[in-house]
Amino acid sequence: MASNTVWHAHKVCRDSREILNDHKACLLWFTGLSGSGKSTVAGLVEEKLHEMGKRTYLLDGDNVRNGMNRDLGFTDSDRVENIRRIGEMSRLFVDAGIITLSAFISPFRSERRSVRELMPEGDFIEVFVDSPLATCEQRDPKGLYQRARQGEIQNFTGIDSPYETPEQPEIHVINNGITPEEAANTVIDYLLTHGYI
Repeated sequence: MASNTVWHAHKVCRDSREILNDHKACLLWFTGLSGSGKSTVAGLVEEKLHEMGKRTYLLDGDNVRNGMNRDLGFTDSDRVENIRRIGEMSRLFVDAGIITLSAFISPFRSERRSVRELMPEGDFIEVFVDSPLATCEQRDPKGLYQRARQGEIQNFTGIDSPYETPEQPEIHVINNGITPEEAANTVIDYLLTHGYI
């Protein structure tokens, strides 16, 4: 750990970036089982925000693991480190004045809480994309559940590794029997009614 470093405050600050952007920055943290629709909903939310002229960036689990976090596996400790790094990176994006969308299973409450605690009050918006395990298995867009059931993938969330559901998410999307568009509009409505955009 770096003990001889101090955070340097620059003249161009978050407030000035938000004024330039004409919207508040925040972190939309999409969590849910594999196949719940997190990435789909997050992608649609970003598209809608982009059409509205808002500055955004979407961090997706697979994309990050192909780059910055490619050295991590899927053990519990690696999952914790994965989320820690994403949290730190998200904090920088929010400081840059950007509406940041992070779509990760992030199965443990303690790790989601640690990311929340990195952020100033109101900056972390937990979006629980809630789909039943059976529905996620039916969707199984990458064939991962089938491989996990056959023992080909270890430590798979929902099968042999737990998912701890959010207790009080800011946004709870029950993504079962609704369209991705409806799910995305739930998030946009929250941002509008709470003055982020």
